[in-house]
Amino acid sequence: MAFNLVKERPRLALVLLTSIGVIGFVDRIIMNVLVEPLKIEFSLSDTQIGIVNGLAFAVLNVGLGLFVARLAERKRRLTLISIGTVFWSIATAACGLANNFVQLLLARIGVGVGEAVGLPSTYSVVSDYFPPHKRATMMSALNLAPPIGAFLGASGGALVAQIYGWRAALFVAAVPGIVLAILLTLFVAEPKRGQHDVQSDNATIPSLGAVLGRYFTWPTMRHMLAGSTIASMVGFGLNAFLAAYLIRRFGFSLVEAGLVAGLVASLPSTLSILGAGWLSDRLAARGNRRGYALMPAIGLLVSAPLYAFAITRDQPALLIALVGLCGLFQYTYLGPTQGTFQNMLSARMRATGTAFTSMIYTLVGGGFGPLLLGLVSDSYAAKGIEPALALGLAMASLCAFYLWAAFHYWRASHSIEADYRRPI
Repeated sequence: MAFNLVKERPRLALVLLTSIGVIGFVDRIIMNVLVEPLKIEFSLSDTQIGIVNGLAFAVLNVGLGLFVARLAERKRRLTLISIGTVFWSIATAACGLANNFVQLLLARIGVGVGEAVGLPSTYSVVSDYFPPHKRATMMSALNLAPPIGAFLGASGGALVAQIYGWRAALFVAAVPGIVLAILLTLFVAEPKRGQHDVQSDNATIPSLGAVLGRYFTWPTMRHMLAGSTIASMVGFGLNAFLAAYLIRRFGFSLVEAGLVAGLVASLPSTLSILGAGWLSDRLAARGNRRGYALMPAIGLLVSAPLYAFAITRDQPALLIALVGLCGLFQYTYLGPTQGTFQNMLSARMRATGTAFTSMIYTLVGGGFGPLLLGLVSDSYAAKGIEPALALGLAMASLCAFYLWAAFHYWRASHSIEADYRRPI
């Protein structure tokens, strides 16, 4: 008798999908800690670094993600996740084979293509494994991928690069994704769509216009989309240059900068992401859904002045401590935002909705965040400011956008109760 390993395993699915997200973020973020070696190897400007670390990743990711998501509304989502994970892992290894700026650029585009195939379905799968009142918490677990990936990518990447070179760091980062894709294929079954929703799933696939229209016509979703997009732009920009700033300003080694950047971007934010998701679900269970919007608003309002103050300190220990403190507030928006989006979309809208938000975050956040910061840094340096100080001033300037993001979450808090009562 054949022994079937594939079963519905909600917790294993969450662990494997979160792990795949972690490795996806490692493969995306590892370039941040390799800024200085790449800058020397290929004689790159900060603007070119911003393109490689941001815009190159976003070029095909933004359009392909929506196409794949429409396919995911009809087909087996876990298969797409596995294929995409293998593809971006191979593309990461290809980055390590690059011999010039153009080859590096093309390989980074390949990483973006793989993530466009592999990641849009993850939120949809987890939403079908867990009921609505647990989704903000589960989305927070999925959103642990950025901080954990940031730590592993920055510290591990820096350590390997310091000992064996930057190319070896990329080769090592390519391996885990392939292993995780195999495990997902062997042990996790596709969940039934909409099995925990009040409205049962049917085979009708809502149009792309219907999905996108919901983001723009429902006030809560519109303001949360705007706020999270702006916040992601700031976060991607700051994280892309933090290790480079520590090296330039304070003379940190590559390993020291990678370890510090990884720690301040991971440990505090892990606590804030999990805590915000859990607390907002608890508040909602007691009848107050406004916490899904107000918690991010408060966190971002605190982050703007705190990070700007922190990054301009002259003492490295004080700077690191304050940036770490800021991590407790910067990412509180992730879990509540994604949980709200999933709850306001029907079962066959979720993959498309996730791909759409990922497209926006990738293009505006990951694409233009590092590029904008690089441009501002180069412009300050062109005015005669010492390059290390110019980068710090550019990072402080970008923090002002957090205030704009907080405003949108505050606006969302006024409509969220009414929007939750709408049929999905």
